[in-house]
Amino acid sequence: MGVEAGAQAARARALAVLRIRSRALAVALLPAAVAVILLAGAAGDRLEGPVWDTARWVLTPFAVLVLLAAAGIALVVARARPAMSPTVPVTEEAAPDLYRMVRDLADRLDVPAPSAIALTPDCDSWLEDRTHPAHGPPPAEEHHDIAGAGRQAHRRHPVAPVLVIGSPFLWWMRVGELRAVLAPVIAGTGPSAHPDIAAARRFVRGLDAAVAVASAPRREPVSRAVLAGMGWVARLLLRSCRVHAAELERGVAAAAAERAQAVDYGLRIVAQEQVGLAYAGWDRLLTRVALPAWRMGRWPSRLDAGVVAALTELSRRDRLAEGFASRLGERPACDLLEEPGTVDEAASLLAARLFHGGPAGSGPDWSPVDWSEYPDEVVDRKWRLDAARLHRVLDTMGVRPAPGPTAPATGAPTLSRVLDHLADPGTARTTGSTPAGSPAGGPAVSGPDTAPARTPGAPDPLDDEDLSGTTAPSATLAARLSAELAREEAAPSPAAPSPASTSPASDDAALWDDRALPLFPLQPPRTARELLADHLTAMVCCAAMDTAGAAPGLDWLDGPTLLIDGERTADLAPKVLTLIEDGDATPLRVWLSQLGIRPEKPVRLG
Repeated sequence: MGVEAGAQAARARALAVLRIRSRALAVALLPAAVAVILLAGAAGDRLEGPVWDTARWVLTPFAVLVLLAAAGIALVVARARPAMSPTVPVTEEAAPDLYRMVRDLADRLDVPAPSAIALTPDCDSWLEDRTHPAHGPPPAEEHHDIAGAGRQAHRRHPVAPVLVIGSPFLWWMRVGELRAVLAPVIAGTGPSAHPDIAAARRFVRGLDAAVAVASAPRREPVSRAVLAGMGWVARLLLRSCRVHAAELERGVAAAAAERAQAVDYGLRIVAQEQVGLAYAGWDRLLTRVALPAWRMGRWPSRLDAGVVAALTELSRRDRLAEGFASRLGERPACDLLEEPGTVDEAASLLAARLFHGGPAGSGPDWSPVDWSEYPDEVVDRKWRLDAARLHRVLDTMGVRPAPGPTAPATGAPTLSRVLDHLADPGTARTTGSTPAGSPAGGPAVSGPDTAPARTPGAPDPLDDEDLSGTTAPSATLAARLSAELAREEAAPSPAAPSPASTSPASDDAALWDDRALPLFPLQPPRTARELLADHLTAMVCCAAMDTAGAAPGLDWLDGPTLLIDGERTADLAPKVLTLIEDGDATPLRVWLSQLGIRPEKPVRLG
């Protein structure tokens, strides 16, 4: 270990953690030591009498029980599987240039090289200790989702930690930028190799794993009681080590940063800007582009390549990002991989599993989609399914096309049906008051059912704060849509299997517990107002595609978009909100007329 101040502070904290472990061991051995003294005194005819005999009879069984409990706790701490991040392993055969760059960095930093490299679908990089026996590589057939990117090394007990790299970095960063970003991370292998620091980390990880074992649901009363006691001891030790363990990691990070200052320091300042930009693009791509596809049972197979497209689009729109586009002429870091497409596909599937909870392999209800197919396979299908749900709710409410010369002769779904309902003042209902001339609690006018059915004493959905400021027809329709969507999401979906459907044998061999997927769900709760706006927008887009020759499109920053004459429409949202909040359909009808969209024509639903 080097002479950096952070390294010395980390070692001091590691020794403090080891002293806590030694004190715990001393407390466990103390009753046994007293019992041995009492037994030795009896054998030497020195400690005799009824008091000493009683002490021996009481303390000897107690010492045995304490030793057995300590041995059991120590066994659980040593054998419990520590948590490990889900990653895509990359072997040296799959990325020889990447391994060569990492080893060169380790040589320049005078630290041990990482034992292996893995990718994670996140914008971060770190070192992860996988020396525990439970972290050995599983059979390839039990992890089809990550087997395609290569095999881990055959060594089951690597000494150096594994280098985990965020997959978006490889596609967005240039080779020099990636090297500068990884330098302080790789420098952390030096302090990690110190015996005291490694032992302290193993002890803390073992305690954390023991707490997880004790927290697992158990049905047997005896095992539940035993694990509860073990968990109490593990939590007590973990609380005692918490401050020292946190300071240990800070010291290691400080030592690594100090050691890496001599390597590409100037370039690292520029590369850190790319880290923040990549994070913003990755988050936008997942929430705006990938999430709608995952909900449709499709997973984009080139998410990392999509980050490049999204950030390139950002540089085109934002003058502040124009300088970043000039970097694209340099060699990208993904060229360090032999088969970037295969690795990107494996990382994309892992991202879908972590953030949405899809199955481990492709199927009829969970299949990959290429970016070129995204508009037709995801956008068009999403809009038509939303439009179908909107008309299905209108059917349950008894809403029919308004009479007039523009009404269709058949009962086919039209945009006019929705516009007339939301803009019809005859369906309005004043919340919290009873119109004159009608019975208490009865409708003011005859017409379609505008109030959603609810049980007596339940809160009126029209009184929801989110729906305040909207018209009564809009609030009622939004409440009905929210209830309908909640029923659909509560139903079992083939694309999101329940934890019970996972094979137990596969769970035992898995490196990470995939029964709790998604680990990081990207399900931002949509309000009822937003839900109605999305469905109304989908209905307008369907009418535009069926009557005006518009086409579905993909915007890398905003997700699904409507293309009219090859140009994206950006002025639809305000007109939709005007209809929802004010009940005024005039701006939207004028917009439809200008683009040649005929709302009275039937549309094709999903």
